[in-house]
Amino acid sequence: MDLFSSIDLEPERQRIDELSRLIDQYNYEYYMNDRSLVSDFEFDALLRELTDLERQYPELALPNSPTKRVGGEVNKTFRQVTHRFPMLSLGNTYSIEEIEEFEARTRRLLGSTPFSYTCELKYDGVAIGLTYRHGELVQAVTRGNGAVGDDITSNARTIPTIPLRLRGDYPDDFEARGEVVFPFKEFEAFNRQREADGDEPFANPRNAASGSLKLQDSAECAKRRLQFCMYFMMLPPDAQPSALASRLSTHFGRLEAARQMGFKVQPYIKECKDIAEIKQFIDHWDNERWNLPYAIDGIVIKVNQVALWDELGLTAKSPRWAIAFKFKAQQVSTPLESVSFQVGRTGVITPVANMKPVWLGGTTVRRATLVNADFIEKMDICEGDWLLVEKGGEIIPKVVGVDMGKRQPGARPVAYITNCPECGARLVRAEGEAGHYCPNQDGCPPQIVGRLEHFVSRKAMNIDNLGSERLELLYAKGLVHDVADIYSLQRDSLIGLESTDSDGVRRASIQEKGADNILAAIEASKQVPFERVLFALGIRYVGEVGAKKLARYFKNIDTLMDASVEELASVEDIGEKTAQFIFDYCHDDRHRRLVERLRQAGLQMELSVSNSQLSNQLEGKTFVVSGVFSRFSRDEIKAHIEQHGGKVSGSISGKTSYVVAGEKMGPEKLKKAEKLGIPIISEEEYLRMCQCP
Repeated sequence: MDLFSSIDLEPERQRIDELSRLIDQYNYEYYMNDRSLVSDFEFDALLRELTDLERQYPELALPNSPTKRVGGEVNKTFRQVTHRFPMLSLGNTYSIEEIEEFEARTRRLLGSTPFSYTCELKYDGVAIGLTYRHGELVQAVTRGNGAVGDDITSNARTIPTIPLRLRGDYPDDFEARGEVVFPFKEFEAFNRQREADGDEPFANPRNAASGSLKLQDSAECAKRRLQFCMYFMMLPPDAQPSALASRLSTHFGRLEAARQMGFKVQPYIKECKDIAEIKQFIDHWDNERWNLPYAIDGIVIKVNQVALWDELGLTAKSPRWAIAFKFKAQQVSTPLESVSFQVGRTGVITPVANMKPVWLGGTTVRRATLVNADFIEKMDICEGDWLLVEKGGEIIPKVVGVDMGKRQPGARPVAYITNCPECGARLVRAEGEAGHYCPNQDGCPPQIVGRLEHFVSRKAMNIDNLGSERLELLYAKGLVHDVADIYSLQRDSLIGLESTDSDGVRRASIQEKGADNILAAIEASKQVPFERVLFALGIRYVGEVGAKKLARYFKNIDTLMDASVEELASVEDIGEKTAQFIFDYCHDDRHRRLVERLRQAGLQMELSVSNSQLSNQLEGKTFVVSGVFSRFSRDEIKAHIEQHGGKVSGSISGKTSYVVAGEKMGPEKLKKAEKLGIPIISEEEYLRMCQCP
C-alpha cells in the first residue's frame, strides 16, 4: 500500500474546488459583464494560492483549472484533427440585389412554411471550433481547410472569453464555433510594444490573431489578450433530448442559451421577418461598425429555424440557408503632409505619401504608396491635397483619388525626384518601364542592404538569424559589403556589436550566443540547393520560379553564365528582356568574381539529383497554390508539382488547370477561380491526384 494513499487530502481538494469556482466567477464577471468583484491584488492572491496548491498536489488539479489561462504549455507540433462537422464557408456577396435574390429563393423553396431570419455581425478574425463534453472544454481546433484543422487547445485555454467549464444547463456533447478576434485597443497596445522592442508591427488584427493561435508557447499567446466570440452551436445528429430542446430549435435560441452557459455572444443579433428588416440591419451596421471594439467585415443572414436547414440543403461549398453580406472598403479623406522616396533592393524608387494619421478599417494609417511617377500624374496629386484612402482587401492602405473640393488655390503638383535620395546618382527610367530606378547598384546603401536581406531570406539562403537590423549593423560597421562577405564573418568580430537609434535606444546587438547562432545558420546555408542560390543572387527580373527554370535547364552556374541571350530566352517563361538582364549580370566581372567567391565558400553551384524532375505525371497542367496547408508547406507543394512535371503560377488565368487551396485562401483568387470555372482542390485531393500516401 502506498504510504501517501492514506493521507486525507479532502480539505485541499475542497479548497482547490472553491478557489477554481471563485476565480471562474470573477473572470466571468470581468470579461462578460465588465464588472470587477474584487481588486486586482485580491484576484492575484487567489490565483497564486491555487497555483501553489496545484504545484504541491498535482493529482488534484482540475483539467480545466483557471491556472490554464496564463499558459505555459509548449506545443512544437500542432496535431491535425478531422472535424466532426465540416466547417463550411458561407457564400459571400457585396450586392444587396444578391441578398434580395437569396431571400426570394428561400421563400420560394419553403413555400408556406413559417420562418424568420437572424442577422448578426460577421467577425473579422480566425474561425475555430470548441468541443465540450459534460460541460468541460476538451478540444479547440482551427478551421484549416474545412475538413482538417490544427489542435490549438493549449492556446485556446488562455483566451479569457473561452469558458473552460460551462454554467447552468448545457447539452452533454456539442461544438461551439466562433471567431477569435484581437480587439482594437489591445492590438494597438501590442503593436506599440513590438515597435518599442524593434520588431515589425502586425498589419492588422486578423493576421495578429491568426499568428497568436499558432504560437508554440501558450504563455506568449496569453499575453495577446485575444477574445473569442461565439456564433454557432453544432449538435451531433444523435444528441439526446434535454431541458434545453425547445430553446435549441432556433439559431437565435441556441445563441441565447450559449450566453447563459458562459460564452461571449454578440449582443447585436436580431431576428428579422423579411428583406426590409434585413436591409435596415445592414444599413445600420455599415455606419456603426467603426464604433465597435473589434473588426467586422459584414453581416451574416441565416434562416432561424434549425429544422429547415436540412430541407434547404447545401451547395458543394456552402449552406443554402445562410449568406454573408460583405461591406465595401471604408474610404477616408486625410491631408498629404509630404512625399518621401524609398529605394528598393533592385534600385526601384517608390514614392510614399506621408499623411496625417487617420483611423481606417481598424488601424491608424499614416503612409500609403504612390506607386510611381505615372500614378502621381494620373491622380493629379498636388502638395497639400487631401487624399482619398481605402484599404485593399481591408489590409493594405491605398490612395484611390484626391478630394478635389479641399484643394487649395495655386496648389503645385508633386514633383518627382531626379536623383537618388540615398546616393545622389541620376535616376534612370528604361523604355517601356513604369518606374524610375537608381543605377548605382554597388554603391547605393539601401540597394546593398536590400540585396543582403534578399540573399538571407527564407526562400533564398534561409539564414534566419540575420534579420534586417543585424544586416544594417554589419554593413554600417564595414563587416559586409556584398553577399560573399557573409561567409567571411568571424565570431570575435561579431560579439559585442551594437547599434542605437537617434534617441539612444538599442536597435540591434550581437552577443556570444547570437554570434554562434549566426555562424551556425551561415554554415547550414551551404546546403541550400542551386536553384535557391540562383534566386538569392538577386538578378533583376529572376524570381523564384524563373530561377528554378534556369537551374533545371542549364544544370550548373558555369553553363548559365556562358549562355548567350538567345539561349537564355529559349528557357520557358524567360523573355528577351529578362534574358538580356541575366546576360548583362553574368558578363559583369564584378559579378563573376562574386559568384566565384561564393563557390569557394562552399555554396551549391549545380543542380543536385534530388531536385531534378522525378516524373511527367503532371505534365501539361498548371497549378496555383494558395493558403495555409496542414501536411506540407506551400513551398513543398510547389516543389512537388514541379518535380512531377507540372507548372506553378502565381496568378489565376484561363490557362490554370487547378487551384490547390488551403486555409485562408486569398478571397480575390477564390473569386477569380470560381468566375473562370477552374477546379479548386484541397491538399488531400491533390495528393490523391498524384497517388501520394
